[in-house]
Amino acid sequence: MIRLEVIDGKSQGRIFTLAENVCFVGRAPANDVVLDDSHVSGRHARIVQGLQAATIEDLGSTNGTAVLREGNRIGLDGIGDAVELRTGDVLELGREDEICRLRVTLVEEERPPHLVSVKKVDEPPEVPDDPLTVRALYDAQSKIGRASDLDDVLEAIADGAFDLLPHATHVTIVLSSGEAKSRSATYLPVLTRARPAGRGAISSDGKNVFVPVTRSVYRKVLAERSAVLAADAPKEVGTAPSLMAASVRSTIAVPLWQDKEILGVLQVDNRDAPGMLKPRDLDVLLVVAEQASLAVAKAGLIKRLEIAEQRLRAENTFLRDRGQREANIIGGSDAMKHLLGQVDKVADTNVTVLIEGETGSGKELIAAALHNRSRRRDKLFIAQNCAALAESLLESELFGHVRGAFTGATDDKKGLFELADGSTLFLDEITEAPMSIQSKLLRALQEGEIRPVGASASRNVNVRVVAATNRNLEAEVEAGRFREDLYYRLKVFPLRVPPLRERRTDIPLLVQHFVERYGVEIGKPVAGITPEAMNVLMSYDWPGNVRELSNEVQRMVIQAKPAAFVTPDLLSSRMRKGEEIAVRAGASKGNLRDKMLAVEKFIVFEALREHGGNKTSTAKALGITREGLHKKLRQFES
Repeated sequence: MIRLEVIDGKSQGRIFTLAENVCFVGRAPANDVVLDDSHVSGRHARIVQGLQAATIEDLGSTNGTAVLREGNRIGLDGIGDAVELRTGDVLELGREDEICRLRVTLVEEERPPHLVSVKKVDEPPEVPDDPLTVRALYDAQSKIGRASDLDDVLEAIADGAFDLLPHATHVTIVLSSGEAKSRSATYLPVLTRARPAGRGAISSDGKNVFVPVTRSVYRKVLAERSAVLAADAPKEVGTAPSLMAASVRSTIAVPLWQDKEILGVLQVDNRDAPGMLKPRDLDVLLVVAEQASLAVAKAGLIKRLEIAEQRLRAENTFLRDRGQREANIIGGSDAMKHLLGQVDKVADTNVTVLIEGETGSGKELIAAALHNRSRRRDKLFIAQNCAALAESLLESELFGHVRGAFTGATDDKKGLFELADGSTLFLDEITEAPMSIQSKLLRALQEGEIRPVGASASRNVNVRVVAATNRNLEAEVEAGRFREDLYYRLKVFPLRVPPLRERRTDIPLLVQHFVERYGVEIGKPVAGITPEAMNVLMSYDWPGNVRELSNEVQRMVIQAKPAAFVTPDLLSSRMRKGEEIAVRAGASKGNLRDKMLAVEKFIVFEALREHGGNKTSTAKALGITREGLHKKLRQFES
C-alpha cells in the first residue's frame, strides 16, 4: 500500500491510504485522493501499484507534476511520463507559488500470506471425472471458444466460472494494460460480475464491485505463473480494507497466459463463508483458464487485425487519390513555376523542408508534391494538423502509446512517426505545437528517435519531415512561443507558397478547374463563366487564397442554372466590390489580358495616390516588392 500525507496545501494534514492497483489524484470528487487546491486539475495524476514497483504519471494537468527526491526535482513533461515512487519522495502538484505537496510512504505487508493451495500452470490439473462436471467443462470451453469479440469472451469466461464453481459468488477478470514484464506492469479490472439470480448460490451482499487480492498473492500468480487458493482470505491474506469491506472469505486467482506472457488474472471469490472454495475448484478453474487464455489472445489479435485493416483501407484510399492530389497543383504563373522548380531541387533529398504561406494557399499540396517527386513516393504520405488536437492527444497521435499508458489506452497504438517510417510526415501549423511537444519533435529530427507515451525504451525511425506555417517563425521565436533550436532544425530549406494575389494569371485556370469539378460533384454542369464575372474575380485580393476561391466557385455553381453561364450577379457581396473596381478601371471591353491589365493598372495607381506617391509604402500595401512595383510601372508605360 501507499500512504500519502499532504504537507502543503489546503488539505494539509490529511492522510490518504491507497490499496488499489490504480488510484487517481485530483480536484474532482471521484478521485481516490481529492485535493481542494484550485491549481490542481480535475484529474491531475495517476498512481499505479505494479508487480514490483509503484509509479506516478501526469494525466495532462494544467500546472504539471513533479517528484522531489533528495533535493532533486524530477518533472513529468507530459501524459505517459512516469516516475517510480520511493518512501520519502514528495509529490509536487502545481508550479511556482501554487504547489500542493504530498509525502510518500510505501507500506510493506506485515506478513506473507498463508496459502492453502498453489499450482503452476505447467502442472497438469486434476480434472474431476464425474459426468456433470465434465459436461459443464465441455459447455464452458465450447462457449468460450466460439466467442471472438473480447466482451463476449469475458462474459463466456464468467458464465463458465459460475457454472463450474457453485460456491462462487463473484467473478473478476483483470487484464494487463502495459508491458507485462516491467516493474510497473498494471493489471486493470475489465469485468466484475456477481452471480446472477437463478444460477445457484446467491451472494449475500449482492455487490458488483471489483475486489483485488493482496499484492503478495498477485506477485505469486504473475511472477511464478501459478494459480493460488486462499480459503479464508481475512485470516490468511491479512486484513486489507478492500477485502474486509467486501467480506471476501475465499478467493482463487488463476493467470491467463500466452507463452511466457501473463495476459491477465481470473479471480473467483466467495463472500459468504470461509472455506467454500476448495483445491478441486482451483483445478477446474485452471482447465477453464487454458481455453480462456487462448480466447483472450485471439480476441486481442482480431482487434489488432481490425485496426490494421482500417489503416490499410485508409492507405489504399490515399494511394488512389494521390495522383489526383498532385494533378491539383494548377498554375502557370512565374511565381508557381519558380516554386515548383525549388520543389524539384529538394524533393529527392532527406532535408527537412519548411513551407511558409498564407492560409489556404496550398501548402499541403506542395508537401504532397515533395513526397510524390521523391524516392519515398511508394510509401504513405501522412499529414497532421498540429492545431487540430489537444496537447495530450497530439503527443499520442505523433509518437504513439503503449497499452495502459493512460486511461482509455486499451491497446498499443503506433504514432504517425512510426507509420511514416521510410516516408514523409507533413506537420501543418507547426507553430501551434506546445513547447512540450516541440522538445520531442527536436529529438526526433536530431536523433531519429521517438518514445511512445508510456514506453520504457526509444525507437528509431527514418522519417522525412515537412512542416508548414502561416505565421512568421522568427517572430514566434522572439516572443518565446517557439523553440529557437527547433526553428533552425526546421528551416533548412524554406519554400514560400505565393498568395493568390501575387499570381493573378492563375485565377482563370483555377476557376475553370473548380467549375468543372463542382459541376460534376453537384450534378449540375454549367456552360462557363462570363468575362464580366471573371473580371470581378481577377480584381479581388483573395485573403483566403485558393481555398476561398474554391468556396466561391462552388457557391456560384450551386446558384447557377443548369447549362447556363455564371454571371456577376451570382457572386457574393464581397466579390461585388471588385466589380465596382473593374467598372471604374474601364475594363469592360477588350480581351481578358487587356481587362486584367486595366484593373491592375487602376489598383496600382489608386494605391500610389493613397500613399502620396511613396513607392515603398505602396509596394508594402500591395504585397509586392519595391522592385516588383517598378517593373509594373514600366509595363504600364509601354
